[in-house]
Amino acid sequence: MSRPREPTLSTTTSVPTEERKKGGARVAVQRFGTFLSSMIMPNIGAFIAWGAITALFVYPDGPFANEQINTLVGSTVTYLLPILIAYTGGRLIHGVRGGVVGSVAVMGVILGTSSPVFIGEDGVGAPMFLGAMIMGPIGGWCMKRLDALWAGRIKPGFEMLVDNFSAGILAAILAVGSMFLLTPVMNFLTHIAGEAVNFLINNGLLPLTSILIEPAKVLFLNNAINHGIITPLATEQSLEQGKSILFLLEANPGPGFGILLAYMFFGRGIARATAPGAAIIQFFGGIHEIYFPYVLMKPILILAAIAGGMSGIFVELLFDVGLRSPAAPGSIIMIYLSTATDSYLGVTLGVLAATAVSFIVAALLLRFSKQSEDDLAKATAQMEGMKGKKSSVSGFLTGAGQTGGEQISKIVFACDAGMGSSAMGASVLRNKIKKAGYGEQVSVVNSAINNLTDEFDLVVVHEDLYDRAKGPTPSAAHVTVDNFMGSPRYDEIVETIRRQREGGDAEAADAAPAAAAAGTPAAASADEEERAGSTDEILTADSIVLGGRATSRDAAIDEAGGLLIGTGKVEDAYLAAMHERESSVSTFMGNGLAIPHGTNEAKSAIHSSAVSFVRYDEEIDWNGKPVRFVIGIAGAGGEHLELLQKIAKVFSDKEAVARLEEAGSAEEVLGIFGKVNA
Repeated sequence: MSRPREPTLSTTTSVPTEERKKGGARVAVQRFGTFLSSMIMPNIGAFIAWGAITALFVYPDGPFANEQINTLVGSTVTYLLPILIAYTGGRLIHGVRGGVVGSVAVMGVILGTSSPVFIGEDGVGAPMFLGAMIMGPIGGWCMKRLDALWAGRIKPGFEMLVDNFSAGILAAILAVGSMFLLTPVMNFLTHIAGEAVNFLINNGLLPLTSILIEPAKVLFLNNAINHGIITPLATEQSLEQGKSILFLLEANPGPGFGILLAYMFFGRGIARATAPGAAIIQFFGGIHEIYFPYVLMKPILILAAIAGGMSGIFVELLFDVGLRSPAAPGSIIMIYLSTATDSYLGVTLGVLAATAVSFIVAALLLRFSKQSEDDLAKATAQMEGMKGKKSSVSGFLTGAGQTGGEQISKIVFACDAGMGSSAMGASVLRNKIKKAGYGEQVSVVNSAINNLTDEFDLVVVHEDLYDRAKGPTPSAAHVTVDNFMGSPRYDEIVETIRRQREGGDAEAADAAPAAAAAGTPAAASADEEERAGSTDEILTADSIVLGGRATSRDAAIDEAGGLLIGTGKVEDAYLAAMHERESSVSTFMGNGLAIPHGTNEAKSAIHSSAVSFVRYDEEIDWNGKPVRFVIGIAGAGGEHLELLQKIAKVFSDKEAVARLEEAGSAEEVLGIFGKVNA
């Protein structure tokens, strides 16, 4: 039914207070590491691009040395990468406004660390990744607090003026402040950290870092170490030397691969059965977390991971190898793509050494210790508890199906603007879930794709928008549909919810059939009562046409859009946005209905919500789908959502659709939609 899922879990659900307190420090570090990772990971492609330019065109030693292209090397690492990181950090706190302010704010520390005033005439400014990870979130937080001060207090017409000037003035203040206040601190910290790393490398002590890194990985604390310390230092070293061994400290897949190989030969039960597949995912896919449950199942195996990590680093030091840029994910494929031209042999031997040593140690520990066949499921649950959410690979380890694991409780429908298709689809599924008896246990909302956050168990999205939706919601299951009104996926979702509740919640299972049975006359009358409710005059008789003249999709959009403009609530520019929206994703809903509407960016052309209704005597070809009803939507805020819910109920009911087909006047249409203008 869906693509692989990783539903979000609450870190406090069913966890005793004392246990939460004990794990408080670890959880705090995990969250901090996750936040750091959220600033770095979206920009890994830029790091790789910088590494490729450095490897190929650096002047005068690159294989395609070019002095002009070489100017990209320093500028990218000094300016572009820190600004991207700062923008991402600010955006995580307060959207685009926070990102913009964070980007400007970090310029102060970037230029400060590059200025002889701060580092001396012969000094070279270090790449300010750490400064970016500080100033980006600070800029976003300050902008968020400032916006909150006058939220709802600005006179109409002055919003844009206040927004732009407040962001600009705040950004300027933060940029100057970071130049004179943060720069000396950053220079000091960078110097100390660099000296510490040089000490470890020069004295052959770098392998000892595995004592910290390998346990941190299993406890999900590695992001704080990797993205907070290693990546900034490694990038600086790569800039100076063309490569850095530090990129390999955490990314080497050898330690985990060796442990999984040991389970293949000396494990028992499900652990042994799943180890081969897990090894492929870990080594080639770079998803290291898949071996964490195998270590948690037998914690002494952390010694194998540490021994493997130390061996790999020792060999890499021996051959003086390094990567040009981060290898993320830690796949052997990404590692080779990032390897410096003189380091392929050493990197290969380092991975082999780490694999061999961890395999030998793990094999001995498994061979001469007691094992239980059901330990893996317990360890996987323990891993998810530490991580704070369900793992994308846990279903593979435990044998759970894609939707048979954690219960679905939060569903979101996503579309481009979040005011039309998604609202209709959410209403249809919400009604189905309610009639099945799970309305109080499962929430269904709609959202614009740009506003999605990673807090939902299930995301329902048009198939053309899947790639855009999966980015901000990596922990959710994703169901794609080709129409929002009559997709068979809805019944599958409801059945999955019923199966999950019946399997894990006897009370809910008993309540569901009763609620479904009770949803006949009583539920029907409740629906009729809801339809009889009232909204503002969003749909009027003047906006209803029962004999549409259009014969094509584009002409029908013009007709429905013209009715919206005719209300005086929508500007002419909105019609072009309706065509733009249709060119990217179809607004066909199913059951003979299309609901064309503008893009999210066109909301400024809407003064207040308006809806138009056009019925056609002959079917219109809507991207290969038959349409007889076209409902134009211009939604301002959420004023139109109640009407959309009623429209969704009508078009989910075959008898109601038949009444619309037979309606002889605009008043009859309004009556069918529940006297929306009463």
